Amino acid sequence: MVSVVHSVAAQADFAGFLATLAAALPAPDAATLTRAVEYAWERYGESTLSSGERIWSHALGMALVIAGLKLDVESRMAAVLFAIPTLEEHGLADIEAQFGKPTAQLVGGISRLNGLRPITRGFVAGSIEAGAGNAAEMKAQVEVLRKMLLSMVEDIRVVLLRLASRMQTLRHYAAQPNELRVPVARETLELYSPLANRLGVWELKWELEDLSFRFLHPDIYRKIANMLDEKRSEREQFIVEAVDRVRRELAAVGIDNPEVYGRPKHIYSIWNKMRKKGVEFAEVHDVRALRIIVDDVAECYTALGIVHDLWHPIPSEFDDYIANPKGNNYRSLHTAVRCPDGRSLEIQIRTRDMHRHAELGVAAHWRYKEGAKRAQADDYDEKIAWLRLLLTWKDEVTDSTDWIDHYKQAALDEAIYVITPQGKVVDLPQGATPIDFAYRVHSDLGHRCRGAKVGGQLVPLNTPLQTGQRVEIVAAREGGPSRDWLNASLGYIHTKSARTKVRAWFSNQALEETLSEGRALIAKELQRAGQTAANIDELAHKLGFAHADDLYIAAARGDLSQRQFQAVARGGQPGEAPPPDEVVTRPSKPAKGNQGILIVGVDKLLTQLARCCKPAPPDEICGFVTRGKGISVHRADCSNFASLAAKHPERVIETGWGAQTSGVFAADIIVEAHDRQGLLRDISEIFTREKLNVTGVNTQSKQGKARMSFTIEITNLQHLQRTLTQIHEVDGVVGVRRA
Repeated sequence: MVSVVHSVAAQADFAGFLATLAAALPAPDAATLTRAVEYAWERYGESTLSSGERIWSHALGMALVIAGLKLDVESRMAAVLFAIPTLEEHGLADIEAQFGKPTAQLVGGISRLNGLRPITRGFVAGSIEAGAGNAAEMKAQVEVLRKMLLSMVEDIRVVLLRLASRMQTLRHYAAQPNELRVPVARETLELYSPLANRLGVWELKWELEDLSFRFLHPDIYRKIANMLDEKRSEREQFIVEAVDRVRRELAAVGIDNPEVYGRPKHIYSIWNKMRKKGVEFAEVHDVRALRIIVDDVAECYTALGIVHDLWHPIPSEFDDYIANPKGNNYRSLHTAVRCPDGRSLEIQIRTRDMHRHAELGVAAHWRYKEGAKRAQADDYDEKIAWLRLLLTWKDEVTDSTDWIDHYKQAALDEAIYVITPQGKVVDLPQGATPIDFAYRVHSDLGHRCRGAKVGGQLVPLNTPLQTGQRVEIVAAREGGPSRDWLNASLGYIHTKSARTKVRAWFSNQALEETLSEGRALIAKELQRAGQTAANIDELAHKLGFAHADDLYIAAARGDLSQRQFQAVARGGQPGEAPPPDEVVTRPSKPAKGNQGILIVGVDKLLTQLARCCKPAPPDEICGFVTRGKGISVHRADCSNFASLAAKHPERVIETGWGAQTSGVFAADIIVEAHDRQGLLRDISEIFTREKLNVTGVNTQSKQGKARMSFTIEITNLQHLQRTLTQIHEVDGVVGVRRA
């Protein structure tokens, strides 16, 4: 078992504390560690952390956890010196000068990870507020956070130091509770204890979980703790007897010096089993548990046979993790047996190497190595790469060793992790730029991207991003990407997905241009043929096109025979000669969807009355083919139409009112008058008398002069003229006109 000292205050004297902190270190390293402790003491003084804990106490508690994991002297010194960079401007440089570059790098890594705290706090707040519909998104986000945490360090020991720091924080909250402990506990269960689990550092994992569970669910925690305490003496006596019995049986078959002992229970794991299996406390099989540690695998299976001879095995509770290791290379035999008193006993059986990996996990690989050779160093680097891969897994892997072997040599630094202004973490490949980031967040944001801020500073859009940066996109209200982005030599886009979206945008724009041009050409051809009310879909099918849009595209690209189209438009078949050009246009029925208004154009083609000039019968009108909105109908004297026609004459289409036009039309009128009381009332009475619906009113009065504008709905211009005449006769009105 890992021996972890839980409190600096528990040390009888400082010398005893230093002895515990330097346990298993050579004398020179122990002396350097003592010097680091003295260096930190001189600088920390009474300074405190945001949790309210003194930095000095936190550093020493963190260092004791690291010493309990038997990490090397650099790791222990980094724990002691973790806060120096926040207190001194040149703290890292001083640490490197005093205690070496490896220690300074570890301290720098801790400082970078501490910068993640606002992000993880934001994640915790989001997870609390997230409903069931956001559960998958929040789960994915915590996985990205774990990956980001790992990618920000060059040495896996920094992650262990971060876990040790969180352990000490939770212990501080256990002694001195405050309002921060609940969000910290939630963050621990969602982010840090899974990291400890995947690293295989079980002692840290269990205590992180138990303390967090205690803060989040104090009543349930106390209830389970009380149930464990109720028959503690009886349970401990049973364990003592079971240990003696197993030792005797193992000795009888020649297994010498086995380690057999009772395994401590963890309240969070008991509660998890009760919740997941839907059972009561009495039905949890591993409340009483033994662990058997032997020399080799053969002895593991021999011990398993002895256990099953001593007690009746429970078949559903047997797992062979030696033959089928877990994804983090955890190996052990797990079994549960039924004892004569009817209660169950869980037993774990493993070798000493398996136990060392299970208890210390990756920490075992950073124990002090005296005289390590190059081959050992290479193997050490391979283990680092493999362990970093473990932390990138989305789900726990319980089998498939082939999968593990295949990915052991995978490149693990291909991703970067950057942060949105809202605190969400986005993963991107190495070399990604702000434009890649914008498209990763949302396609529309990518299209409208015009600039980027990294860490609050404007940067060029082709700047490669780095892990941990906070990126904000400066976007236009509307618009699209630049063609320069597709120039690979300029380096604006790195990811294939962003490049595909930019190309798709330009393809869509080109298609819209082509469709607009084709609509205008077809409309003009139909006018020439005198078939302005023809059904475009039917014409397209007769000409061999599946959809009307295909017909428009063919017309714009010059792939459509004008002769054939004229023949089909006039009721013939493709290939027939068209009738003489002097065919007279036939009257057409009002087009649907236009309130009885007939627009000379194409049946089923979207038309709309322009808002700028509000045409109404019998105004002289003209049509303009818009992009994606059909034909916009303007008054012939409209200044906006004149401007559009000058820029795009090919889109102008002949338009007129149908013989059976009906419905209501909007019209704007302007009234200028000498202001007086009751003026608006008198004008409103005319609208009421004429049964006109007023949809908009705007009045202004200045220096005795009134200017009023009204938007009304009329059936024709005669109706409007009659209304204008009556308004002109109102007392005080100087002039009235249609806008």
